[in-house]
Amino acid sequence: MEKQFVIDDLKLGESWRLFRIMGEFVEGVEKLHDLGPAVSIFGSARTAPGDPAYKQAVHTAALFAKEKFAVITGGGGGIMEAANKGAAEAGGVSVGLNINLPFEQKPNPYANIQLQFHYIFIRKVMFVKYAMAYIIMPGGFGTLDELFEAVTLIQTHRIRPLPVFLMGSDYWGGLVDWIKARLLKEKLISPEDIDILQVMDDPEDVVKAVKKVVIICPSARQRTCGRRLHADDQAPV
Repeated sequence: MEKQFVIDDLKLGESWRLFRIMGEFVEGVEKLHDLGPAVSIFGSARTAPGDPAYKQAVHTAALFAKEKFAVITGGGGGIMEAANKGAAEAGGVSVGLNINLPFEQKPNPYANIQLQFHYIFIRKVMFVKYAMAYIIMPGGFGTLDELFEAVTLIQTHRIRPLPVFLMGSDYWGGLVDWIKARLLKEKLISPEDIDILQVMDDPEDVVKAVKKVVIICPSARQRTCGRRLHADDQAPV
């Protein structure tokens, strides 16, 4: 009899892999479920500490930490290290979601909450599930992958809308122009889809914009009360 479903053809080793997948989900949820208001900051693992983007990531993360946001990164070097460093040195919660890769990805020492993932799709779930905003710094293919996965999930209403900020008009402006000139012009996306992306240069402006769509706890100890504002809510003064 011909097998009807792919799952019927799972071998023993593949079935045990499902337990590892479940285990990574459970560990992530257990460590992060009380995180409270948080932002995910993305960018290149190759950015050197002397690079202006590295310094901007440190500053941006520190500003968010001072406003009682946890900062989530991929846990590696470059921009990820910079954001974890900024959050930790500002006395905030600094989360590193590290991934096993053959190169570039080594845990940085600045994350005070560390998680190690084998499966990249589980890591991506944690970025989306616990962040109230995405901050995209200059980066390569990995950063673009994380950016467009978030945009697609928002566009297709698979997750609640969350602000997506592209930091650096010099870096991201050309990409946004191309999206408008090709995808929007050829009606491959809708006009409202382009509004998902917001290009900004000033870290202070990004923090203010995120605060407008998020209610923040008055005490750093009450981290579980952060939530997104709904359309009929009023932004905090």
